[in-house]
Amino acid sequence: MENILKYAIRHILKPLVRILHRKGVAVGELNEMLKQIYVEVSEDVLAAAGERPTTSRIAIATGLTRKEVAQLRQAIAVDVDAPTGSYNRGARVMTGWLADAEFLDADGKPAHLPLHGERGSFAALVSRYSGDMPTRAMFQEMERVGAVQRDAAGQVQLMAAGYIPHSDEAEKLSILGTDVAALMNTIAHNLTTQERSQLHFQRKVSYDNLPVEALPVFKAMVAKDGLDLLIKFNAYLATQDRDSNPQVEGTGCMRAGVGIYYFEEPVAAQPEDRNSNDV
Repeated sequence: MENILKYAIRHILKPLVRILHRKGVAVGELNEMLKQIYVEVSEDVLAAAGERPTTSRIAIATGLTRKEVAQLRQAIAVDVDAPTGSYNRGARVMTGWLADAEFLDADGKPAHLPLHGERGSFAALVSRYSGDMPTRAMFQEMERVGAVQRDAAGQVQLMAAGYIPHSDEAEKLSILGTDVAALMNTIAHNLTTQERSQLHFQRKVSYDNLPVEALPVFKAMVAKDGLDLLIKFNAYLATQDRDSNPQVEGTGCMRAGVGIYYFEEPVAAQPEDRNSNDV
């Protein structure tokens, strides 16, 4: 079991370290962040168990010295999730544009929208799918990342079928912090949940003896069918989200969603059992 865990950790960290290396984050800086996270997790675990998260208890649990723990607990935590608000809102606006009949043309494709207007406009789209975000601010943000532009008539034109901030590396890095964490939280939940009915959906399909020539067809299939499925899920979530529909009743404030991603790599880079089909 320990060897399997170490194998998994190496495969999780290797692509992350490639990013850190490219961005100039040294080992010492990563080590300090890991210490901080160990302290935060230890505090959470002790508190959840109804125990007092003292410096001594945390030091025992993490293997750090009491002095290190005390210093780390005094450190100011940085909210690395903060930049993702525009991404989440932009993604909802784009998905609504792809699915809501009010914003489609006669062929069922995203229409070119006037910036303002009560119905069938970019302003109406933003109001419906992005809560209280000002229309101009959303347009500027989506234009900045290459998702929209003005056509010759001055109307707003959708430039892509998915909200991927091609030109904004900071936005992409903030997506790394949320999307990868969401997948790992799902796996962690499934590792610790005993009731089958409480498991979160987690599936993958992959084969490891494919010719290169087969990939373009599969990649196009994923892009189309995956987007169609996400649009279907979005249509339901949009009806339940209080930002889009303030009249929605219910208790609590939850975040939920589904992520679909495509991957390809040479087999030698990550050997797996042949013809793995985890569905």
